[in-house]
Amino acid sequence: MREMGRLESKVALVTGASSGMGYEIAKLFAKEGASVVVIARRKEKLAELIAKIEADGGNGIAVAGDVTSEEDVQNAVKTAIQEFGKLDIVVNNAGILDKMKPVTELDDDLWNAVLNVNLTGPMRLFRAAIPEMEKIGGGAFVTVSSLGGLCGARAGAAYTASKHGVLGLAKNVAFMYANKNIRSNVIAPGGVNTEIGADSAGVSEMGMGRCQLGMATMPRMGEPEEIARLALFLASDEASLINGAVVTADAGWGAY
Repeated sequence: MREMGRLESKVALVTGASSGMGYEIAKLFAKEGASVVVIARRKEKLAELIAKIEADGGNGIAVAGDVTSEEDVQNAVKTAIQEFGKLDIVVNNAGILDKMKPVTELDDDLWNAVLNVNLTGPMRLFRAAIPEMEKIGGGAFVTVSSLGGLCGARAGAAYTASKHGVLGLAKNVAFMYANKNIRSNVIAPGGVNTEIGADSAGVSEMGMGRCQLGMATMPRMGEPEEIARLALFLASDEASLINGAVVTADAGWGAY
């Protein structure tokens, strides 16, 4: 008989699942018994992810889409309900960087693009998923902010503002819906080895220079699998008393 997983019989929706933290979170959630709906823009990467989940005996479905689209967000939530009958967990993971640009180098297009993905996208997921969680008597959100959501260093102005904003949004949801048995917690990673920072084209020299100050003395980078394990705990019933928390996962960066 298969050992029961920590998310047995749960249904989870993970955004930004085509790579990095979202990819590993979805794989681990499926391994722990959840039926997983994954959404991202890259169809081929999602197909690869679902193939791996199914090869490991898990259950998942891919929805190609973008959190900047209200239609795509609604479609992802509807897919979870249609395919699996409910929605217990949402992981707001999709995010983009801002090329380390300080405010004087920032134009409206980049500002709007970063906030649309990093802040407005999660708002759309909260708005769409909460009514479905209320129908089943509760649920859990895990939102990926950043150490940049707690301090002003190591990123550009738009990214830092967006990660401060989504942290506050997630805490507001925790307070507003606590009596509905809906939990909302935040992970604030430090540096993690993902694809998000791979494109160096157009990176601000000033911003990069400032953000690299003291880097030689900083603790190690994290791995996506380490963030996935934390997300699993916060999404599981083991964290039933934890609501509105911000958990750093930064190997000590925030202590410097």
